[in-house]
Parts: sequence; structure tokens; C-alpha cells
Amino acid sequence: TAQYRQISEHVACCVTTDWSQCLWRLLTTSKSMLNVSHVALQSVWAILKENGTTVKSLVAVLSLFVLAGKSKAASVQQKVSGLHAASVYLLLLGIPGSIANKVFHEVLFDTCSNLTSHCWPQDSGKKRKKHNFKSSQTEGKRFKPQRKDTPEEVEVDEAEEEKEEEELNFSGQDLMSIRDAVVLLVQSLLRLLHTFPIKDRQQSSSNCAQVTTDSIIMVVFHQLLYVILMMNKGNRGKPSLLIPSQAILATRDHAIHFVCHLVDEMKQLALPFLQILLQHICIQMVEKSEFRSHGAQAVGMLTSQMEGRDYAYFIKWLFNFSRHSKMVRRLFSVDVVMVLLEQPERRPEECQDPELACFLPHKFLIQSMLFARQMDESPSVQGHALACLAQCLELSSLNVTRAIHNLFSDLSSISFDIDLMKYTQLFVFIAAKENLALLLQHLKDSKTNVRKSALVGLLKHNVIPMSLENLARLSERCRDPAVSVKKKALQCVGELLTAKPECRVMQKAWLQGVVPAVVDSESSVQDKALEALDQVLLSQVKLCSDSCCLDSSQRLTWDLLGLLCHDCHNLSHYFSRAVTMWSKQKKFTPLFITNLISHTEADHAAGAWLLLSKVVSSSIRLPYAKILNAWDSMISVTTCCHILCVMGDIAEHLNKDTKYRIIDDLMSLLKTFTLSLEVISAAVETIYQLGRSDDVRQTQAFLNQHCGEMVSLCEAYLTSTILSEKGPQNFNEQLMVKHLHTLGVASLYCPAKVSKRTVLLVESILTTHSDKLLPALLPPLQFSALSLPARVRAHGVITLAKLCLQHEDLVQKYLPVFARELEVGTQVAVRNNVVVIMCDLCVRYTNIVDHYIPNISACLRDSEAVIREQTLIMLTNLLQEEFVKWKGSLFFRFVVALVDPDPAIASLCEYCLLHLLLKKNPEMFSQHFIECIFHFNSYSKHKSYNKFPQSEREKVQFSLKGAQHSEKRFLIYRFLLKYITDAQRIILTHKINQTVLACFADEELPLDADGAEILSETFNILSLKEMKLQVTCTPAGGAAGEEPEEENMHTMAKAVLQAAQKKVVSQVQKKTFIENTVPLIISLKSLLEQKHSPVLRDLMAYLQVTMQDYRNEVKEFFSEDKHLAAEVEFALKMTEKEAMKEQMHNCTLKGDAKTTTAQVRIHPVVKFPLLNILVNCQWYYNKVEAIGNDSNSATKWEAHSAQRSPTFCRVNRYRPPNFTWPSD
Repeated sequence: TAQYRQISEHVACCVTTDWSQCLWRLLTTSKSMLNVSHVALQSVWAILKENGTTVKSLVAVLSLFVLAGKSKAASVQQKVSGLHAASVYLLLLGIPGSIANKVFHEVLFDTCSNLTSHCWPQDSGKKRKKHNFKSSQTEGKRFKPQRKDTPEEVEVDEAEEEKEEEELNFSGQDLMSIRDAVVLLVQSLLRLLHTFPIKDRQQSSSNCAQVTTDSIIMVVFHQLLYVILMMNKGNRGKPSLLIPSQAILATRDHAIHFVCHLVDEMKQLALPFLQILLQHICIQMVEKSEFRSHGAQAVGMLTSQMEGRDYAYFIKWLFNFSRHSKMVRRLFSVDVVMVLLEQPERRPEECQDPELACFLPHKFLIQSMLFARQMDESPSVQGHALACLAQCLELSSLNVTRAIHNLFSDLSSISFDIDLMKYTQLFVFIAAKENLALLLQHLKDSKTNVRKSALVGLLKHNVIPMSLENLARLSERCRDPAVSVKKKALQCVGELLTAKPECRVMQKAWLQGVVPAVVDSESSVQDKALEALDQVLLSQVKLCSDSCCLDSSQRLTWDLLGLLCHDCHNLSHYFSRAVTMWSKQKKFTPLFITNLISHTEADHAAGAWLLLSKVVSSSIRLPYAKILNAWDSMISVTTCCHILCVMGDIAEHLNKDTKYRIIDDLMSLLKTFTLSLEVISAAVETIYQLGRSDDVRQTQAFLNQHCGEMVSLCEAYLTSTILSEKGPQNFNEQLMVKHLHTLGVASLYCPAKVSKRTVLLVESILTTHSDKLLPALLPPLQFSALSLPARVRAHGVITLAKLCLQHEDLVQKYLPVFARELEVGTQVAVRNNVVVIMCDLCVRYTNIVDHYIPNISACLRDSEAVIREQTLIMLTNLLQEEFVKWKGSLFFRFVVALVDPDPAIASLCEYCLLHLLLKKNPEMFSQHFIECIFHFNSYSKHKSYNKFPQSEREKVQFSLKGAQHSEKRFLIYRFLLKYITDAQRIILTHKINQTVLACFADEELPLDADGAEILSETFNILSLKEMKLQVTCTPAGGAAGEEPEEENMHTMAKAVLQAAQKKVVSQVQKKTFIENTVPLIISLKSLLEQKHSPVLRDLMAYLQVTMQDYRNEVKEFFSEDKHLAAEVEFALKMTEKEAMKEQMHNCTLKGDAKTTTAQVRIHPVVKFPLLNILVNCQWYYNKVEAIGNDSNSATKWEAHSAQRSPTFCRVNRYRPPNFTWPSD
């Protein structure tokens, strides 16, 4: 009965357990303790014989238990009994006399040796069978051979399967019992192998060897794989990441050291499996930076156990791995390279194979793998590679540093004595130049991460020449649109200044990068810039004395302040803002002012006066006597301006006698007209500060007296020069400019003292018609305005504008004069000043100047680049402050600057549009887009568009009509479409249908030559990829070719949301296309066919592009026109064939043959990885499936990795026969 059978099994299990444990204790205990002799051990056979038990019967009983435990359906007791019986058998074999008693049986011995693999439950973690639900997908995946069974047999089979599956579920106590029995069996086997001679038995010895080497190493490495990866691997589920706690990290470290120990002990036996383990670590790595870092360290530790040849094989495999189609694998290859570079470099002599020796030097890792990744299609990989490239310079290896220098070394650092090497020298120079250009190009990359990583310390380490151009590009990034890039740029220029404090070019670059950042829109950037200025400038102002010498930091401070006085004086406004912020923070203590004033008599006094002029308004008490003494002994023009500024700020603290003395000195100097223009402006401002009082009338009377006197002197000089017969003989350009400048500055303080005669005199300098306006007031002019030097006329324009600021009637009178000068003037300086003047007048007299905005905007197509740039800047300022609106043709003229022949102006226009103007008016691009089509093609037959007034000259200026300007037009179209939202795209498409396509379909617009161009261009615009909805173009979860962090729930939720949004938008777009666009397309096609118009070709091209996403729905879309549907289907098939032919034509055995200039060949990742491994076209059609069977290709596993189990990977060269990881 079943009950009797169960009891007997239990009794047998207990007996075998006791037997094995007793024998084990007997044999393993020290002989000295038990006093067991060799003879006593031999008495075992006698005892068996005395008890009537034959050896043959005992072996038969033990084999019965062993075979029962080996069965797949064995219970826990049977498995434990079988393991114990095998232990008893192996222990009996170890007792002397076993051979004589014929205990050894080869089959039983082999079975006992392999019993552990059969008894340990492989599916112990398998879930119980679910009876309540079955998935159709699960049923479809399981293949069962068809049999003609009766229902009774089917029920029996299912019952047995359920029973078998239930028996496979073991408790924790069961597993512990089996484990103890397995340990006992392994110990027995190891003890036997020390004493029992099996060398003569080839089958048994090979079986033991196989068990203890290949299979064990394979199983051990596989079990340790996920410990090293810090993952929890279920039997059939995807590995899940563990939280890297101290315990997890310690376990990982122990696993790595254990693998290293096994490799060190087993040498060549373990190396093939070490290769497999390393490859699986690389392949199964995730994107999280912490896991990548630990994984790379593990790879580095394990590769250190390899010899030269094995290491070279791994590097060769890693090189192919670094070009994998998955972004995370390319990213991890960079991490591994960085770890390998920290190890001692291996010599080529360590590898006997010359083909592999090239993989050993660090130079290969840097140039072929690290530098090559900066051309990666993924911004994440690009940025990481660029950052690591700079980190390499911090390594102690000279070969690493030399390899990076060689990438950018110029011709001056290379010398060859042999004429034959001239070609190589030239190649190195060209490659280095292109590498440098490529690296600097990343500073303007569209991706923030790439720009940020490109701001590396290569300049600091003298890898890249510290030239003005290179440093200027670095300074530009301090004004980058991305906050993180700006902060990184500020950090980089600071590090460079610390490394090269004596370099004057570096000092200028630091000032140009840091000082403007104090007015940045981001407060954190402002704080960083203020902190840098505080550390470098304010904190280094120490007390100056003859006995103390300046250290390097103090010298740097005064050098920078000196540059602010002279070469970088245009940064003064930004520096004033910084001082204002510091004053709020109460940075300027009495001690600081005392220290600063002590430097006003030193060699660097100019910088001290500059800083004092900025901070004096924030100071309460100053040593006025010292400042006045400095005024009495003026040093230079720049210093004088700063001293005057300080005197103006302290004017309220001076007594009347001192004030009048200074005013008299200033008036005397002004009347000589020998001062520079800067000092004249500062002197007049100081006079105002000295004469200012609480009484406004008294102040104005003071200004009328002193400034009016200067106006009279200037008027007298102009009269004597312009109207006198001897004027041309005594004409002095410098003196004329100073009088005009003084007149303009002084007139702002005393507008009542400006006479009509003065205005006419200034006007006569600008225009040739002044002598005809009021001939009774002025004698005949002795000069023609056109005969005057351009510098005089340019200053005359500025003076006339200052006169207009105080008199509105003059504005209305002279605006036409200014506009006329813009149109017909030939002097660049004059026209440039007129643009600035008219834009400044627009701020004060907005309504009056608004009518002249078309005249100003016409300068965007001026022949001189400086005027185009000035106009662009001034109009941007007016649009930002909303003094000017986007009316008339202003927008279309503005965007024409995007295709300016000067790249700097085009780039400036792009910046102004995107980062300054689009934020204020987000719908600006979409609102003006359709009219751009008509405007740039000079088409005016539409009832609504391109109807604003323009002169013929302006139409010609801004017209981009014709095939010769097609590229420029589409550059503008692409730019506008790139920065509009999907909602705006949908509305824009609808408007194009209604206002353009419908007008031609209804024949409201004639289909003549001009109309055909408009319709053709419209179809080409609709075919642009920028016209497609971005939500349907972007893959869910990230950019194409990149993998999101799978464990990041926010990223996964975002991916799900994007997928749902994409589905909804696609359905809406499809419905809109069918209902609105398709009827128009059918009508237009019929019309175009009737007129035999060449536009039909553009219409079909548009349909071909649009229907790419709806290949299988063409007939549904064009159900009303089956002929058109057939044409579209045929066009799609032909396009697909052409694309396939092109791909096959370009594919090679080694991949893309494109090279970069890193002195190595780079094979960038392509979109079709399968094509990289084809030899010819016929393989593509007939032998795609056979590719996976070829183990000699190092890249085939990449193409099929998605089709294989994640725990399997073919290994190049080292794959053992029929190797797979053991199933879970």
C-alpha cells in the first residue's frame, strides 16, 4: 500500500542518513583521537560478512536509492536518501579493500558524481500553477506536439502534470535538508579523490574532471554575474536593481575577489569563462550612473587578471561593443575605458599575436574609443566622452596625456628630419586642426549636455592653444541659453585664470565672460559671477605701502582693473551693476575704502580710481583732500574721468569755495577745447553735480550761465568755420569734432540757450539743402556738407539728435532728413549713427518715429555688415520694450537676417528671435508663417496677404523670389517651423489648406507661372519633416537610439503619457487629413492634370511623404479616387525599393567607411545594424536567419541580441562547444 511504501521510504532514509553520518565521522575524525587503525577500517568488510550482508547486495540497495533520488519526480525524502546513499557508496570506495570486494561500479560511480545536478531543484522558485486564468498569449507560446489521445488519457496526463508541478514546490526546510545532503556528498567525493586511484579509468576520470572544471566554473560565474551587477535575478523575470547598500556592495566586492581567486588558481581553465562573464557584465549594464561606475570598476579588476593576449581580445571585443546600437552600451564602454586607462599600460611584447598587439596601448583606448565617441549620435554619450577626455589629463600616466596632446598637436610641435616624413607631418597637422575645429564646434551644439561637457580643461592643460579665438568661444558660453552651461563656463574660465594668471589674453576672456553675467536673467548665475568678481577683485584690495610687494593674486586684481579702464572699458556698465549689488550687501567698509585710496598713487592708480569712482557713492566718509590733490595732478585721460566722477559724487560734501575753484578749473579746461571727448562729457557732468542745489530754478540758472557760455563759444566757432570765407583754410577736423561734441553735451543742460541759428549751423553739416531754407538768417555756406569728413558729419548727426531731444518740433522737422540720409547716404559712420539716433528718438517720441520704422528696418539689407548688425540690435531692444510692434513688413524683414551673408549676423538674429522675442510672443512664428510664403516670393495677388505698402526699392531689397533663393527661403521656413508647438502646427496646416490650397482649388488664385511657384512651394513646405507633429515623430520614452532608465518611475510614466498622447494626436491628425486635406488634394490633382502643370509632381511628392505613416490605409484615405490611391501605393513601393537599393549599395562588411580625424577609423552607429554584417545583397534575401549560426563574426550577436534570451550571448573565439548559461 501507499502508506506502507511511505513508511519504508522514511525508514530507509533514516538508515542511510545514519550510515553516511557515522561513516563520515569515522573516516574524518583524527586517528589519534579514535585510535582507528588501517586494520580496523578493513574490519568493516568482516563485520558485513558476519552479519550476512554481501557487498553486492549493499551496492544494489545503495544504487536503488541513488536512482530513485535521480528521478525528476523524486520527493524530498527520496532526494535526500539518494544523496546519502551516494555518500555511503563513495565512502565505502575509500575504505581499504573496496577493490578486492568489488565495490567499484563505473556507471554507479559516475551517477553518484553527477547526482548533485539532478537532486538540486532547478525550478524551486517557480510559482504554483494558476487554475483560474490562462492567457492566450501564454498558450500560444508553448508548443505541444499533436496527439490523438482519448479524453481519459488527456485527463490523466493533466493530473500527472499538476501533481508533478505541485511536487516541485519545496519549503525552506526541504531545501536546507537537500543542501546538507549535497554538501555531504561533495565532501565524500573530494575525500575519495585523494585516496582512490581513478586515473586508469579514463571515463570516470574525465567525468570528474568535467564536473570540477568547466561546468562548475560556468555555473559559479553565472551565479556571481548578478551579484556583481547588483541585481536580483528571478527565474524567468527581468533582473531588478538592488539598492546599493553597504551590505550589497560588500557582497559584490567578495564576489569579484572570489572570481579573481578562481582565475588565479585555475589559469587557462577559467579565462574563457572570464571573457564570457565580462561580456555579460557589459551587455546587461543599465543606464544609472552609480551602477555603471561600479560595473566599470568590476570590469577593471577582472581584466587585471588577464594576460596580454586575453586582454587584447577583450579590448577588441570592447571596441566593437562601443559601436553598439544601444546608447547605454556605448555609454558604458566609455566608463570601462576610463577605468582601463587608470591601469598600468601593457606593452605590445606581452601579446604574441601581432594583429592584437595594437589593442594594448592606451593610445588606442583614447583615440579609437574615447575620442571617437564625441561623434556619437547620442548627446549623452557625446557629453560623457568629452568630459572623460578632460579627466584623462588628471591621470598620472604620461602616455595618456601624450596621446591626448597628439590629437591636437600642431605643426610647430612636430619635427622630422627625413623628407619622406613630410607627408605624414602634413597629415598630422591637418588631422589635429580638424580635431580642434570639431571639439570647438561642440561648444555650439544644440544639446545642452554636449555644450556643457565641451567646456573642458583642455585649455588649462595646454592641449588646445590658448588663443584669443579659442578663449572668446569659451567666454561666449558664459551667455549660453542653458543655465547649467553658463555655470560650467564660469567655472572653466575661473580655473583657467587660476592656471594662467599672467596671460593677458586669458584675463580679457575672464572679464568678458564673468562681468556681463552679473546682469543675467538667472539669479544663480548672477550670484556665481558676483562671487567670482568678489574673490578676484574685492578681496585682494589690501593696504598699499612702499615696504610691501604685491603677490600674484594682488597683481592679477590690478591687471584686471587696468583692463577694465582701457581695453575692456565697454564692460563698465556691467561692473557698475555689480558694485550696486555689493553696496546693498555692505561690502564697502571704511577699511576697504582706506585700502583702495592707498593705491591711487601707485603705478596701477588707473584701476584704483576706476574702482573708487564706482564705490564712492556707497561710502559715507572719504579723505576729500587726497582726492582734490589727485585732481590737481591729473595723470591720464582715463584716470581723469574717474577722478571727475569721484568729485561729482562727493560734491555735496565740499564747501562753496572749493566748488567754485573746481568749476573755474573745469570751465577753463573746457574753453581750451583740448580735452578728449570722454573728459568733456565727464567735466560737464561734474559741473552739473557741483552746481546742483535743492532749488530747481537756481540750479537751472547756474547751468544756463556755465553751459550756455559753452554753447555760445561753440556757436561762434561753427559760424567762423562754416560761414567765414577763410573757414576752409583754417578748418581743423579734430577741433571741429570737439566743438560739436561740447555743443551737444552742454545743450542738454540748457535747452533755452540753443538758438535757431545754432540748429541751422549743425544742420548744414548734415544736409546740402540748409542754405536754401533760411537764406536771410545765414550768409552763404563756405562748405558743402558732402565735402566734410565723415567723422565730422557723424558727430554732427549726434549733436543734432541731442538738440532734438529737448525740442519736439525739431524731431518732426528732422526725422525726414534722417530717413533721407539712410536711403541716399554713402558714409557708413553717418548712416550707422542715424540708425542709433532714430531708435533712441523712438523711445521718447514713439508715435512720431513709428511711421519711420520701415526706413529703419530697410537697413537690415544694407550693404554694410556693421549697419545691419546695429539695426538688428536696436530693433530688438525696441521690440523687447514694446516701443515697436510687429506691424507691416517688420517681421519679414527681420527674419531675412537669418540668411544674412555674414554668419555672425545670422547667428545674432537667431538668438534675438529665440531667446529674446519669442518668449514675449510665443505665437509670433505661426502667425506670420503663411504670409512669409507670399512675401518672399513677391506674390501680391492674394486678397489678404502681402498687402502692406512698400517702395519698389524695398521690394527688390527683401525679395527672395526665384530658384536661386530657394535654399534661403526654406532655411527660414525650417527655422520657423522648428520652434512652433504641435498645436500651432495643426492650426497652421488647417490655415494653409483654407487660404492657399483651397484658393487654387477654387481657382480664386490663377494657376499662372507665379501661382504655380506658390503652390509648388506650399507642397514642398508641407513635405518638410519640421511640419510633422513632434509628438508623432519622437519615440515614447526618449530620443531615438536612447534608452530611458528603466527603474525611473517618472521616466516610465512620462513614456506612457507620451504614447497615449501620440495615439490620440495621430487619430486626430488622421481624421483631419481625411476630412479637410484629401478633398482639396483630389480637386487640385484633377485641376493640375487638366492644365498639364509641373506642380503635379510636387503634389505627388507631398502625398508620398505624408502617406509613409499610413502605408496600409491608402485605399481608405483615397476611397473617392481609386486611381490616385493606386498611384500613391505604387510610389510608396518604388520609394521603398530605392531606399533598399541605396542601403545595400552603401553597406560593407566593416560598416560605414566614414572616418574622423582622430588618426583612427571610426565606425559610427547606423540605423540598420543588420546591414553591417552582410557580405552581399543575396545574403540579405536568402540567408538572414543563417547569420546567427556563424560564431566567427564579432558583431553578429549585436544584430540578433533582441531575439535572444537576456542570459545568453555568443562569444567570439572563447565560446566552448554548445555553450549556454545554465537555465534558471
